[in-house]
Amino acid sequence: MCKAFSCIVTEDCHAKWKFDMDAHEDIIGAFSLKDDGHHFARVEIAPANGSYLTPDEWIFKIDEKSKPEWWTPAHEAEARGAWIDWKKRLDKVLIYKPIIHPFRDIKPPGKITKKHLGLLKQWASVGDGVGDSVWASVRDSVGNSVWDGVRDSVRDSVRASVWASVWASVGNSVWASVWVYAGSFFNLPRSAWKYIENIKLSKGQSYPFQPAIDLWMMGLVPSYDGVDWRLHGHKDGRVLWTGKIK
Repeated sequence: MCKAFSCIVTEDCHAKWKFDMDAHEDIIGAFSLKDDGHHFARVEIAPANGSYLTPDEWIFKIDEKSKPEWWTPAHEAEARGAWIDWKKRLDKVLIYKPIIHPFRDIKPPGKITKKHLGLLKQWASVGDGVGDSVWASVRDSVGNSVWDGVRDSVRDSVRASVWASVWASVGNSVWASVWVYAGSFFNLPRSAWKYIENIKLSKGQSYPFQPAIDLWMMGLVPSYDGVDWRLHGHKDGRVLWTGKIK
């Protein structure tokens, strides 16, 4: 599986790449390159630890059975230069922030107020398809590798504190909050978010799922069992409020 950053380096020393493409075959097609097995090489430069949020070291790899005979230090320099340009673009999109565990790291409010229920109502109005929207929007903006890496980092990091507490009974609705939290690590314009035609955004708001993020940062995670909504908090994910959205 290709990783970001991926590019094609031609024998005449040009790096071909697109910011939202990880797959070498997609890049080959996008630039109408003839794959004769001789005149270009597939290259990728990716974090050794697999984390795009906290990369330890970026590893250079020629993704071929063997290095082409024509390959020189100049070809590697061309690829690394392209990676620098790609990384500058990534740094404008990816928000490097700590992963917050809503149950472990944040003490929830002592009382659920109209403010919290107002955010819950906004979140409930978003409807189904949240995961599809976040996945498709981020994937088409930065490619699969970066999205998969950030999503997995968030999921794996909060799994114990969120999943273990409430996953068994209302996993899908809780997963929507986790997915949306992962999406908040990407600074995309409103126009980049897909399937949000029916979502009303406040003035100056670009992220369509901000109510869930606001609740998350208050130590609250919503769940829905098809009948009642709940707000969970504390280290054990206990129910702090349950009822119907009016």
